Amino acid sequence: MNILVTGANGFIGKNLVVRLNELGLNVLKFCRENSIQELEGLIKDADVIVHLAGENRPKRTKDFNVVNVGLTSSICKTLKVLKKNIPIVMASSTQANFDNPYGKSKLGAEFILDEFEIDTGCPVYVYRLPSIFGKWCKPNYNSVIATFCYNISHNIPIQINNAYSELSLIYIDDVIEEFVKVINGKTIDKEKLSINPVYKIKLGDLANQIIAFKESRESLILDEVGTGFMRKLYSTYLSYLSPEQFSYPIPSHSDKRGIFAEVLKTKNSGQISFFTVNVGETRGGHYHHSKNEKFLVVQGEAKFGFKNIITDETYEISTTSKNLKIIETIPGWSHNITNIGNNVMIVILWANELFNPNKPDTLNYEMNRKI
Repeated sequence: MNILVTGANGFIGKNLVVRLNELGLNVLKFCRENSIQELEGLIKDADVIVHLAGENRPKRTKDFNVVNVGLTSSICKTLKVLKKNIPIVMASSTQANFDNPYGKSKLGAEFILDEFEIDTGCPVYVYRLPSIFGKWCKPNYNSVIATFCYNISHNIPIQINNAYSELSLIYIDDVIEEFVKVINGKTIDKEKLSINPVYKIKLGDLANQIIAFKESRESLILDEVGTGFMRKLYSTYLSYLSPEQFSYPIPSHSDKRGIFAEVLKTKNSGQISFFTVNVGETRGGHYHHSKNEKFLVVQGEAKFGFKNIITDETYEISTTSKNLKIIETIPGWSHNITNIGNNVMIVILWANELFNPNKPDTLNYEMNRKI
């Protein structure tokens, strides 16, 4: 199947072309560098047209119509000449409801496609899109999220005129998924064309959240970025980092036993750390009332010692990196870990809460006998 994508080098176009290639579909590209004469040959070979090309910040106001209306008209005229009846997907804008040059040009393009569908029976899918965010959107152009992500990550000042202004946003992957459904011939209710979910956020809150993403490298505290809007926004933020920003240092502490470093902290799900234990050394010797920890030895051999602080009952667990298992601490049981191997031991540690020096819930307990 041949998919003609106009505006293939734009923000939506780049993401769509990558996805179509992943699906094994052949992509025909029409970009600014192509001429109207080339368009006819591309349409002749196309099985579906995804019309993304458009002007939203031209140097001359009249160029809104030249591109947004004119190119749409050329596509329809060419299809009529070729007598082709193929689906057309068009990316319009919610600004088609507004009385401005851009909105009027998008509304004009919609009208041309509506008339074309009536005249020819060619299936047309027009999506009025709000602001879209995601990777590869051009910063400092017409996307506030792209601008905030780029500028904040590169220590460039941002400007907020009204922090309480509310944005309506959709994510690029959700747009692409919807377009792919049409391309694949899925049944779509043409009376209810929309991209979901739509996210709403105030401009000031958006800026503060992106600033928090940047500051997380210092605090090590990361928000809940695994689902929903926060997942998509964090992914977008990361996409604007320069290669030299792909890594960052974390603090570590060392003594004769080895090193200890906090790796990642969360607001609601504890923190992850790692530590080393030199040969023959022991760490721990404390207990918790409520805190829980999970240990995983990823290099070396360990002996975990446990002692109930009330009954003096003791218990030992030996483990190695060749037999991966989680060792879990139990409230009211003192615990330690000793390196019983011949090399430095490396251990990953998860704790269910952030360490609070004012209320550490980590109390020293001297084990009175060897266990």
